[in-house]
Amino acid sequence: MSRILIAAVAAALGIAAATAVAQTYPARAVKLVVPFPPGGPTDVVGRFVATRLGEAFGQQFVVENRAGAGGTVGSEAVAQAAPDGYTLLYGSTSTLAMAPSLYRKLGYDPRKSFAPVSLVSSGPLLVAVNAAVPAQTLAQLIALAKEKPGALNYGSAGNATPPHLAAELFKSLSGTNLTHVPYKGGAPALQAVTGGEVQVIFEGLVTLLPQIKAGKLRALAITGTARDPALPETPTIAEAGLPAFQVNFWSGLVAPAGTPPDVVNALNAALRKALAAPEARDALARFGLVPLGNSPAEFARFIDTEIARWEKAVQASGAKVD
Repeated sequence: MSRILIAAVAAALGIAAATAVAQTYPARAVKLVVPFPPGGPTDVVGRFVATRLGEAFGQQFVVENRAGAGGTVGSEAVAQAAPDGYTLLYGSTSTLAMAPSLYRKLGYDPRKSFAPVSLVSSGPLLVAVNAAVPAQTLAQLIALAKEKPGALNYGSAGNATPPHLAAELFKSLSGTNLTHVPYKGGAPALQAVTGGEVQVIFEGLVTLLPQIKAGKLRALAITGTARDPALPETPTIAEAGLPAFQVNFWSGLVAPAGTPPDVVNALNAALRKALAAPEARDALARFGLVPLGNSPAEFARFIDTEIARWEKAVQASGAKVD
């Protein structure tokens, strides 16, 4: 009986302590780890999140860029941090969905090592070709690729990058054989497809839009549920006949596993309020992104689904990172 009483008292004290933490949180600056170099899309949106959370709580949210190994170095550091709400991770498709299938020895488990806070943004993927390619539609591209297996090349930012794995998933779902040509970054890959060195590219809207407007590339389809206002003539993947290829590049906020639920909920409420503001929509639209926001439980289920989705792409590509 005494053990039951002790356990009950301990549980009550734990709840009281968590509530007290949430009421005073944050009492000092919060570190938001972005596991990529400054200036990239994840960093830009991560800094937007840090600014908005700082305004909401009246406390500093300081971005720390901790790059390395495709974002896994910074992610592992946050997974091992104290679960007190003062170290957070700005995660992405790469670190929270692709990494478990790519790395043989990953120092964290996206499902178990983190307490999801909220999904933040998502951006569509474009399938585009060099303007000299005769395919005018996605169906024609698929037919051309099947007619000449391996003859069409696609460029990516490198092996095991999101564009590479997206293309491999496309190949698997469409039954085509495109040849992968990896480059050292997104800029060289874009230069290669506009110059005709490769014929196809799978990339984000903002990256490709200037070259599409200039007539150097032709957009064949865009992922997502609706056409983008910037390219109203470009059909969605579903409209183009390949509805299973629903790939988006996304990002979201997580904390170390064990972070008090009240702290997670406070962060979630502040973040979702910030994302619902018109200025958030306008700011993210400049990067081809849509503000989202969901509950911690919904974000956890989303991560589960994305891990399973990208596992198929990794298996199709045969990519592994040591």
